[in-house]
This record gives sequence, structure tokens and C-alpha cells, in this order.
Amino acid sequence: MTDHAAAGTPLTRLPGVGPKVADKLSRLGLVRIEDLPFHLPLRYEDRTRVRRLGELASGVDALVSGEITASEVTGGRRRRLICRISDGTGSLELVFFHFYANQQRQLVRGVHLRVFGEAKPGPVMLQMIHPDWEIVEPDAPLPAGEFKPVYPACEGVAQSMLRRAIGAALDRPETLTEWLPGTLLQKLGLPSLDHALAAVHAPGPEADTQALMDGSHPAVRRLAFEELLAHRLSLLRLRQAHQASAPAPVLGDAHGPIERLLDALGFALTGAQQRVQHEVARDMARGEPMLRLIQGDVGSGKTVIAAMAALMAVSDGWQAAIMAPTELLAEQHERSFRAWLEPLGVRVGWLSGRSSAAERRDCLAGLERGDIQVVVGTHALFQASVAFHGLGLVVIDEQHRFGVHQRLALRDKGRAGLQPHQLVMTATPIPRTLAMTAYADLDVSVIDELPPGRTPVRTVALPETRRDEVIERIREACRAGRQAYWVCTLVEASELLEAQAAEATAERLAEQLAGLRVALVHGRLSAAQKESVMRQFEAGEVDLLVATTVIEVGVNVPNASLMIIENAERLGLAQLHQLRGRVGRGETQSSCVLLYHPPLGEVARARLGILRESNDGFRIARRDLEIRGPGELLGTRQTGALNYRIADLLRDGDLLDPVQAAAPELLRTRPQACSELIRRWVGEGERYAQV
Repeated sequence: MTDHAAAGTPLTRLPGVGPKVADKLSRLGLVRIEDLPFHLPLRYEDRTRVRRLGELASGVDALVSGEITASEVTGGRRRRLICRISDGTGSLELVFFHFYANQQRQLVRGVHLRVFGEAKPGPVMLQMIHPDWEIVEPDAPLPAGEFKPVYPACEGVAQSMLRRAIGAALDRPETLTEWLPGTLLQKLGLPSLDHALAAVHAPGPEADTQALMDGSHPAVRRLAFEELLAHRLSLLRLRQAHQASAPAPVLGDAHGPIERLLDALGFALTGAQQRVQHEVARDMARGEPMLRLIQGDVGSGKTVIAAMAALMAVSDGWQAAIMAPTELLAEQHERSFRAWLEPLGVRVGWLSGRSSAAERRDCLAGLERGDIQVVVGTHALFQASVAFHGLGLVVIDEQHRFGVHQRLALRDKGRAGLQPHQLVMTATPIPRTLAMTAYADLDVSVIDELPPGRTPVRTVALPETRRDEVIERIREACRAGRQAYWVCTLVEASELLEAQAAEATAERLAEQLAGLRVALVHGRLSAAQKESVMRQFEAGEVDLLVATTVIEVGVNVPNASLMIIENAERLGLAQLHQLRGRVGRGETQSSCVLLYHPPLGEVARARLGILRESNDGFRIARRDLEIRGPGELLGTRQTGALNYRIADLLRDGDLLDPVQAAAPELLRTRPQACSELIRRWVGEGERYAQV
């Protein structure tokens, strides 16, 4: 039995639900009796009125009534029972491919039936194939409130089975325990749990079933609110446990070193950078561990904030670890941190999976002694062999590519009795609705201002048939002293195949652009090879860099003003926006060409259209959320964590502010109710902690 099932009552406690039926229901995620009431209908069958047969139209689900005027079993390869009913206004055939002798004895001429099903064209007249039927008196009244729910099902699970199981679960008072305060529900205008579930599973004859199906009905909104609240409570409780497990070092503002860093950079912080830097400094001056996410569009200056935070740690005798998900991004951070911090007397180390044995040994020894004050690396920093003299700050870039458990692994590397502050950064703009749900365990800062001098990138989408024009455009740009990127993408994201495709593209472009210096970078090159190529490109010794999507983040060459993305229709909005962010980093007008293979599908056309219209990463992220949904947009950090049963972030986004307001108060005043809500919606394990 799973932990999820252990937290409630097994389905086999319900009458008529044995192990085999319970196993079938588990395929729908229904493993406890308590799960059943929250398995909502997809739609409703309208059995509130009987339609005349003469009014019946093809493709319509309807309840009809009539007398059997003919009934016969036809022969042939497949025996069928065919009954014809009539009500005086028209006739209808009922077709049964699977029937029993008793059914044949019942369905005879003169018997009056009430039938529900979908009308379809037949050889002679409209038909219903395997409809629901019952024998009734000609003038029998309709049962009250007959909107019958139709539930999501799977093979082997009939609607009748689901209806019986859900009805039995709703009859058990313990499944309907109300954990939300009445004052909160009244304030939000939401019904109680029992009223909400009754409205959803057994709507009356006057019910607005369309509102129930599209989620705008108060009953569905009540359930969506509770589910969103439970997920937020789960993350907030995770945060509480994290911060209560051990204090963090209290760090000073490092005003002098930070001023020297800013003087050396030669530019002033934007207002947004100053605001976020103050938020970070305030957090690190407290005795509880900072848990802060910095969001900022491509090129907004998040790394400088991280460098200032590292100086705060180092100035008080602590160490800082900077972690990135890819070698290329980690190498870019290493160069930046060395250039910024080493002139201030800070020793910066490097640790990745591709470090040589000697480099690794020296770095590990330096970290353990405290000689290395700031270390930059990849996931290699997680490894058990990495020990710090006194880790005071962890900076994680592109957090969504790491799991929560990996972030917690770095937390555990703090000095005994203390844990490091954590600063998480992402250049993937996250819509507010996602930030409020997936990152409820983190305080969120947004750098919503780009440095002065940045010019918006012009974006065009061109078919592959205009490839020669694009190549000429590269020639013109490079002859004018600018540089360009050509990004290769494949349907199958195999590093080997991508490398081979990039190599072939680089060879072809080198021939077509004779006289230009063409270089290649992809994921299968060694760290030293990639480093060499990137340094040449940064130094202006390469005109055109052919690359796979390894250059998505972390590459900063202000002289590069043109980017070509091949097969752009195969990439998501966030990745296309990230790639485009490699240009437009200087003062020269930059362009991005989205080269696609026609014809474009509807989704791909929408994606490319959004990129042509906007350079605003947050607007693009909102549209990406609409197109792809929350789980895919966030990536690995929250795999499985945002598969809501009822709530929909696009539909129910307006509920997030009241959820955010209610959660801390409930945690403070009703801890037991919070535990029960989390158990009901998230499960016993609070899966966020296990992602």
C-alpha cells in the first residue's frame, strides 16, 4: 500500500469494492475512500426532460420515451438485437451488439421504455447504440434532479461503478469533514464542503451544468480554493521546517567591498537592482536562513546581485557556493566572479564533473581549509566528498532545472549548528500565478528593469526556403564588424545527434560564407574546447558561432548582434526567448531570425507570433503558461507537484491572492486543520519535499 493510501481508508472498505475493483480505480489515482468525492465529473447527462423523437437530431445526447413497435435479432456475422420505438412524433432504432436472453425477453412489442443515449444516423432512421434503458409506465414521472454525472474513467472502470463508489463515499461523514473556517468561506462567498460536493456530484434540475463543467460555478471554485490552499500550506510548512532546523549566520552589509566592486564595474545599478540588493542584504542580516528567488529577464543583472551577496558572506569570514545547471553557464559565472572578486582579494575556485583529478583535489582541499572563499560549479558541488570550512551562502542559478532535494543537499553542507543562506536565480520569467504556487517556500524578488542602453531585439520568422537570404544577411553583418550566432536544434534531443547536426551545419556555412571565421560549440566538446571557442568568440576572433542550445544561458558577447535559430518551430517560448537574449546585449540594433520549416502548426505559429510581437519575458511567460501548462513550464523542480486535480492556474488565478492571505493565518491558528488539508490534497509525504 502506498503512503497516500496509508493516510486514509482503503477503497475495499466500501460495499461492493473488492481488491480487483480497487486496483482498477487506483489507475485513476483513486486509492482511498477520501479520494472519491474529489473525482469530479467531466460532463453531465441531461435527464431532466424527455425529448420528442420527432425533434431528435444526430449527435445529440438525449432522454427519450416510446413504445416498442418492433423487436428482432438479426443474423449474420454479428448477431444484433434491434428494437424500434415510437412516441407518435417519430421513431428510433435501439441497437444492442451484446445482449442477454433475459434482455431479449424483456424488450418486446408493446413495452414502454425510457432511453438515454446519443442519436446517430442509421440505414433507415436515427439509432442509439447500447443506450441506457428502463421499462416504465407510459405516464411515469421523471425522477427529480436527473443530471447524471459522467466521470473520467479508464478501461475496466464503468460509469456505474464510479457512480456507486462515489455515492457510497459521499454517504460517509468522515469524507466530508470541513477544515476551512466558516468566516473565511463567508468572506469569499464560497459554499461549505458538503454543499459544494452535492452540487458537483448530484446537481438539481435547475443547476447550471455548463458552469460546473467550465469551473466558474461556486461549488467548483470552493474545491479549487481548498486545493490551492493545501498546496501552498504544504510549501509554507516545508519552509517553516527548513528555517526552524538550524539558524543561519548573521552577515553584515559589506558596504566597503561592495562599493569597490561597483566602482570597478563602471556602471550604476538600476533602481530594480538596488531594490533587490536591499532585500537580499536584509534577509542575510537576520539569524534565520534566507530563502529568496530572484527573477529577472535575460540581461537584467542578476549575477551582480549574487556577487554582492557573496561579498557579504566573504567579508564576515564565510564561504559562498555558486551553482549552475550546465558547464557552459557555470564557466561563464566563473569568469565573471573571478574578474569581479579576485581584484578585491577574494579567491575563487572551480568544481565541475569535468574538473581534472588534480584540479578537483586542490579545490576540495582549499574549500575544507577555507582558502577558497567562493566556489563556482555544477551539480558536482552536491557530492558528499565536498566539505566546506564555513558555507554561509548558496547561490543556485536556473533553479527550475534542479530538484528541491538537491537544493537541500547543499543546505546540509553548512557548519554544524548553522545552515547557509540560499539565493535562487532564474532568467526564465515566471508568471505571477506560478510564482505564487510553485515557489511559495521562497520569497520572490523581481528585477523588472533592464540596464540603460539596451535596444529591443527585432525578431522575424522566415521559412527555410529563404535560407540563402539569411546567409547573405550574416555576411553583411560580419563584414560590418558585427558577430552572429547560428543555433541548431533537433526533434530528438540527443547530444550526439545534435553535435553531428551542428558539425554538418558549420561545415556547410563555412563553405557558403568563405572568408568569414566560423567556429562550432556543442555539448560533446570538452570543457577546455568549449572554453577556447567561447574565448575566441568573445575576443572577436570568430565571426559566426554555430552552436546547439548549450548557449541558451550564460553567454555574454555585446558585439554579437544577429542570431539565427534553425527549426525554431521545435522549441518552446521560454527557450526561444532565452536564446534570443544572447543578442541585444550592446548598443547596436540586434536581430533574431526564427527559421522554420513550413507548414506551421497552430501552436508553433502562435509561439513565433508572440516572439515577433514582444521582448517582454514576463508577457512571453504568461503566454507560454497558457500554451504549455504549469508542469512543463517549470521543468524538473516541480515535476508532478502541479498536477492539480481540480484547480487550474489559468482559470483560478484570481483565487491565489486570498489563498496567499489565508495560508499563514491558518498555519498559526489551525495547525491540525492544515495537516488534514495537506493530507486530503497533497498526500502524506508532502511531495514537494521529495521532488
